[in-house]
Parts: sequence; structure tokens; C-alpha cells
Amino acid sequence: MSTAISAIQSSLLRVPGAQLYYEVQGTGPVLLMIPGGPTDAGIFSAVAKFLADRFTVVRYDPRGNSRSVFDGPPVEQDMDVHGDDAARLLEALGSEPALALGSSGGAQIGLNLAVRHARRVKTLVAHEPPCMALLPDAKEQFAFNEDVYNTYLSEGVKAAMTKFMAGAGIGGPPTDRKEPPSPEAEEAFGRVQGNIDYFLAHGLRPIGFYEPDVAALRAGPVRIVVGIGENSAGSLPFRCALALAERLGLEPAKFPGGHGGYNENPASFAEKLHQVFSAA
Repeated sequence: MSTAISAIQSSLLRVPGAQLYYEVQGTGPVLLMIPGGPTDAGIFSAVAKFLADRFTVVRYDPRGNSRSVFDGPPVEQDMDVHGDDAARLLEALGSEPALALGSSGGAQIGLNLAVRHARRVKTLVAHEPPCMALLPDAKEQFAFNEDVYNTYLSEGVKAAMTKFMAGAGIGGPPTDRKEPPSPEAEEAFGRVQGNIDYFLAHGLRPIGFYEPDVAALRAGPVRIVVGIGENSAGSLPFRCALALAERLGLEPAKFPGGHGGYNENPASFAEKLHQVFSAA
């Protein structure tokens, strides 16, 4: 895959109650990238460079994060609203069904999109969605989520995020990525830090408690691929992904790296993603 520089065009889309910030680069079939949790379009900047020679890569900030601001005060996140937002964005980009990658909470959004707006999506790669409701120990995981939320209320952001990362098993050791982060990645990191308060207050519980409609996914026209990180074994998102794959009767696809493999080894992650889409 080529890393030739591709111009990035940024735009805003008006949606009910908010605006969506999104970026488009490359040529070819539309590939929508949906970030999760407190992250935004910037987390996919590295991997997008390896895909823009064969896809029209569309990255966006989910409403409430970074540049996708509400018309009024922040409100509780809703997967149906997020799914509608993604569908409206795809509608604005064209009429053909798109390819989609959702990561973490973004995978939860993607699963909602695939059920409720199936004509907008051809293939969805749901990479480690935290669908805790599908786990055999769902009650314990729900209690963990509530404990993180209550820690946020009583002790603040730092204590809550420390507990969340440790309990979910996604802190991990340093990655094997050799090159230093780009200026765009550094800027994105700063924005993400500004989103964490909103995530803990209004996103942690609705994202984690959302249960994908497995029956509709099995019966629907969208090809679903459940992604797991090669280095994620034992983490909460990894276990959730395995549970979803089992319910769907699918063999999960292994991607390089861990929960954030698209940043740890973007070239290899992009190659695997291209292989998965080509297999359709």
C-alpha cells in the first residue's frame, strides 16, 4: 500500500441537535471510520494514509467529541442517535453502500448502523466492540462500569480513567510502533484529553450497556466481520468481541496489535483491513 500524500478535505454536516465534523481523503469506494469513546477522527490519521490510495477514507468526530459540537448543553449518548448520525453522513457522501470500520465504542455505533440503516453499509468491521451484555459475566461487568462512573463522580477524571483502563485491560505495555507520533496525532491526543470528562459523564454507560441486535445482524444484508487484536487476549473488549462472533456464528478476524492496533502498526493494520474487505 502506498503512503503517497492525499489531500484531506474537512467539512461540517448539520444533524438534528449538533454538527458533525468529518474529513475525506483518497479515491475509491467509501470507507467510513468510526472512532470510539472519547476519541475522534484523528486516531485514524496514521492508518488512513495507507488506505487512501484505494478507498475514499471518511473519518469523523462523533457528536459531543472535539469538533462535533452540540447545539445546546451535552446530553447522554444514545447509540440510535449515533447510528443515525453515521447514516446521515453516508447519505451526504453518496448513494452506494459503504464499507465501514468501527473501533471499540465506534464498533457499537457501527453495529447499530448495520441494523437500523442496512442499505447504507456493505461490510462492517467491528473491531473489539465492548458489548458487555453478551458476556456470561455481564452482571459483573455492568457493576464494574457503574463503579468507574461512581469513581468519576466522587474522585474525578484521573481516578476513574485509571480504574477503567486497568479493569478493561487496555492500558497495556508500550506498543511496538517505531516512528514518533505525527503532529496530527499529537493534536488529536490533546483533543481526546478534552473529551474524557464528557465520555465518563455521558458515554461510558450507554456505550458499554448497549446490546447489539444479534438476530437482526444475522438476518440482515450487511456482511459483519468481528475484529480482535492479536495482542488483546484477556482484555474486556477482546472477550466481548469473541462473544459477539460466537453469537453471530463467525470466526473473528485477527488484526495486528491490540485494542488500538491501527495506531500501533498502521501499515499492517491497513493491509489486513484491505484483505478483509477484498474477501467479500
